[in-house]
Amino acid sequence: MNNLGFTDGEKCNRNGCTGIIREHPVENCSCHIHPPCSSCTDPKGYCETCQWEEADDPVPESKYTGKVWQPQPPRKLDPTKIDWKAYSTDTGCTMIKRGVYPPGTTMEELRKVVNGTFGGRFNYCADGKFEFVAYTD
Repeated sequence: MNNLGFTDGEKCNRNGCTGIIREHPVENCSCHIHPPCSSCTDPKGYCETCQWEEADDPVPESKYTGKVWQPQPPRKLDPTKIDWKAYSTDTGCTMIKRGVYPPGTTMEELRKVVNGTFGGRFNYCADGKFEFVAYTD
């Protein structure tokens, strides 16, 4: 089936399932040591209706390594809430967070959600989009 859901809020569509894909919350984040960490980047998608777990999806085997990375469609950011994706940097002491926010959101509200362990700074924040450099170490 070509219309399988993978990102938060999409319809599952697995074997006719009408459930909605959700994401498990991030636990034991270690981005303050070396961002982004596996807790933030590991598969988190699931469907309560059919009990599908993204982490349990089979991965095709390779004759060389035994496993092959299976690409997933990029997660779409939700502009109805503060939503962002993390990107690593060369320093290992910072993490770039690029995202979206709903109209009326203040920079202080954004900072509460995206701030690093040791603070950070906005590269830009306008028209519902932002880029934040989080200081993680």
